[in-house]
Amino acid sequence: MSALGLTAALSGCGAGDSGDVTLRLVAADYGDSEANSSKKYWTDLVERYEADHPDVQVEVTVLPWTDVDREVKEMVDAGNAPDLAQIGAYADYADKELLYEAGDLISISAQADFADQLASAGQVNGVQYGMPFAASTRLLFYNKTLFEEAGVTPPTTWAELAEAAKALKTAGVKYPYALPLGAEEAQAETMQWLLSGGGGYLDNVGTYGIDAPQNVETFTWLRDELVGEGLTGPVAPGDLDRADAFEAFAAGEVGMLNGHPSLMTMASEKDVDFGMVPVPGVNGKAKATMGVADWMMAFKENGNRDESGEFLDFVYSEQNVLGFSRQYNLLPVTNSASETMSGAEEDADLKPFLDELVLSELYPVDKTSWATVSAGVKEKIGAAVASGGSPSTVLGDLQATATNAESGTTR
Repeated sequence: MSALGLTAALSGCGAGDSGDVTLRLVAADYGDSEANSSKKYWTDLVERYEADHPDVQVEVTVLPWTDVDREVKEMVDAGNAPDLAQIGAYADYADKELLYEAGDLISISAQADFADQLASAGQVNGVQYGMPFAASTRLLFYNKTLFEEAGVTPPTTWAELAEAAKALKTAGVKYPYALPLGAEEAQAETMQWLLSGGGGYLDNVGTYGIDAPQNVETFTWLRDELVGEGLTGPVAPGDLDRADAFEAFAAGEVGMLNGHPSLMTMASEKDVDFGMVPVPGVNGKAKATMGVADWMMAFKENGNRDESGEFLDFVYSEQNVLGFSRQYNLLPVTNSASETMSGAEEDADLKPFLDELVLSELYPVDKTSWATVSAGVKEKIGAAVASGGSPSTVLGDLQATATNAESGTTR
């Protein structure tokens, strides 16, 4: 799955037959069927680009999120790197000095247009290699009908969330609060709860602090006040995947859960009357919401720096960024497109997510260790909230995994 938690389709697309330089781009698919595959987006964009750049041919291969990161890695390992890749992570390639710096590729104005926190997340040792391509944040979704029947209002604190969940349970709601800590996207739900508890994966100086006291307190609260009280539904959180939680919400079986923009479409298609509010924190709104981004990068191998940079300037034009964001209910990664979207009536549903993006925190994607840490969270975090589970033990184990991954050892 993508870092954004979206599903994908298949196939590839190419453009014309002529051209002095051929750029190869491997891109992820944000659609959930052939009808809305990203293949169509790239085909249109490439046709428009080539019309003004007859000396450049752009060949785009669009792959499902389940395959694209692995496929690109195999290409790179085989000495056949694409010129450009739009995938989930860049840090490993940057660490191996395989990527062009963003400043050597795109125009100064294009690089300056990236949202600050997204541009920063694309940096390794202060140099930007990863260019954000698509972004998302989280809000608390709630079922207005179920809330009304239970006589509760949207929560702003953890205590209010627990009280609302109890009322929803009494009213017979199957999942008062859906807590997806299953293998699909546990790292996302975990991070959102850590942030809402005043913590996070990293400490204030940017090193892993997974077993920090506030993080242990957060998962102790989840274990005792939500899971232990039977407020998270019939499926154990460690066995509940994000996709299943979203489907249950769209089926009217969930009172509330953390969600990203694609859930709006799913719920609307099933006529669920829903609302969205900022994620509650311990004593009020969470200090930050979780932001996620997928990444564009340019490989040095083929030497097509200038052509890649000119093409990326076109990709990151306001028109194209807005077009992609609107098509897939995602957030623009540039300031210019965000300003336009914020004031556009057609984008009113996305504005709450845009507002959260400004203060969002992203995964530590600049760390080559993050892939190992993320995999560890997916595997183990569900045990922290299980009956008899020990948050301090589980988080301590994950901290050890992170420390060893940072030092290059295994555990």
